[in-house]
This record gives sequence, structure tokens and C-alpha cells, in this order.
Amino acid sequence: MKKYFSATLIFSLVIVVISCSQQEDNKSQTQPASRPSVPVQAGEVQIGTQIWMTKNLNVSRYRNGDPIPQVSNPTQWANLTTGAWCYYANNSANGTIYGKLYNWYAVNDPRGLAPQGWHIPSDVEWTTLVSFLGFADFAGGKMKTTGTLQSGTGLWRSPNTAATNSSGFSALPGGYVADNGSGSFLLDKYGYWWSTTEFGSQRANARILNYTDGGITTLEFFKDNGFSVRCIKD
Repeated sequence: MKKYFSATLIFSLVIVVISCSQQEDNKSQTQPASRPSVPVQAGEVQIGTQIWMTKNLNVSRYRNGDPIPQVSNPTQWANLTTGAWCYYANNSANGTIYGKLYNWYAVNDPRGLAPQGWHIPSDVEWTTLVSFLGFADFAGGKMKTTGTLQSGTGLWRSPNTAATNSSGFSALPGGYVADNGSGSFLLDKYGYWWSTTEFGSQRANARILNYTDGGITTLEFFKDNGFSVRCIKD
């Protein structure tokens, strides 16, 4: 009787272990290992394994509390070698919608432009995003907000080619401030976003979306251009 009881107990334990193992296998199939462990909050969107802000940065201080100078004079802007920001056309109403435009020196400042828990994406991180969305020829449309100015349902100029915003990135055409002191350009036609990746000593990589194309472009620009900034979670 004791031997029979022991055998029965052992058999029951084996069944329990197998059952638990199967449950863990099922969990692993429904919860990919690449899934972030932090919840996605309001104002954020998960795209692949990354979590991005859904709006352009609109801060006037570095992470440590130091102010970032606002520079509205185009000639002064063109001669900067330190961090600065401005509104498109020096109109604060544009900041409410599109965020501020920053030169690359602000992006690269060691005091930190992004809020705590976030950082400015490198070119590699931009590439990860674009690759997940179907590569450069198709990713732009999935990132742009829908509608057009002409239809009264959006902020992009018509035709806003291929725009679906299926990724939830919600890219807006915030334009830019030129590096040569000639002022700001291309609001409602183009959006420019800095990366932290340098291209030589005077330039850095940025990504571009435009109203006539469903793709996204990578180009190198002088660091004193003023572009939008989008943050990615640490």
C-alpha cells in the first residue's frame, strides 16, 4: 500500500510539473520577449519595441533646469555654436501646435534636452522605427497625420500623399529655421526631426517627411539649422 501511495504521489507531481510547464509555454507564445515592461501612457505610442512621444518637444529648459536661450533674430541664430530654440516665424501659436524648433547644439547639450526617462533618438533608432513600418519608401505615410489644410481636416498641405498615421506617430509639418540666417520655411509642407548622430564635425543626420511623398528621407544638415525634436523612451 505504501509503495502504491508513493507511486501515485510521484505520478501526480509529474502531471503538475508538466501542466505548469505548458502554461508557461502558452504565456511565452502570447507575450513576446521584446515587449516593453513599462505601460504606455497618454501622449506616447508603442511602435514595434520602441515607445515614442506623440508630439514634438516644446521645452524651454534643459533637464537640469537651466534655461535654453530663445533666439528670434535670424543673423544671431546663424552664428550660434551653443543651444537655442525658436518658434516657427517667431509665433508662439505655432509652438502650441508644432512644438519648438531647436538647433543641434541644444540636442547634444550634456545637460539633457529630453525630459527624465526619455532621450533624443540616434540615427540607428530612427532606422529601427522606419524598418518596422516597412522601410523608407512607405514609412512616412504611416507616420503623418491625416487630412489636409485645403479640406479643413488636417495641417498638411494637399495632397498629403499616402498619409494614414497608422503607426500613431502623428507627425506634423513643423517646417524649419534655416542655418544661413534667412529665417523659417516650409510650414505645412515639410517636417524635419533631428537625430543625435553627427555627420562629420559640422553636420548631423535628420529625418524629413513631406506633403507630396509617402516616404521618409535621411539627410545631413548643418548643426545650426532649427528642426523639430521627437523623444523616445529610455
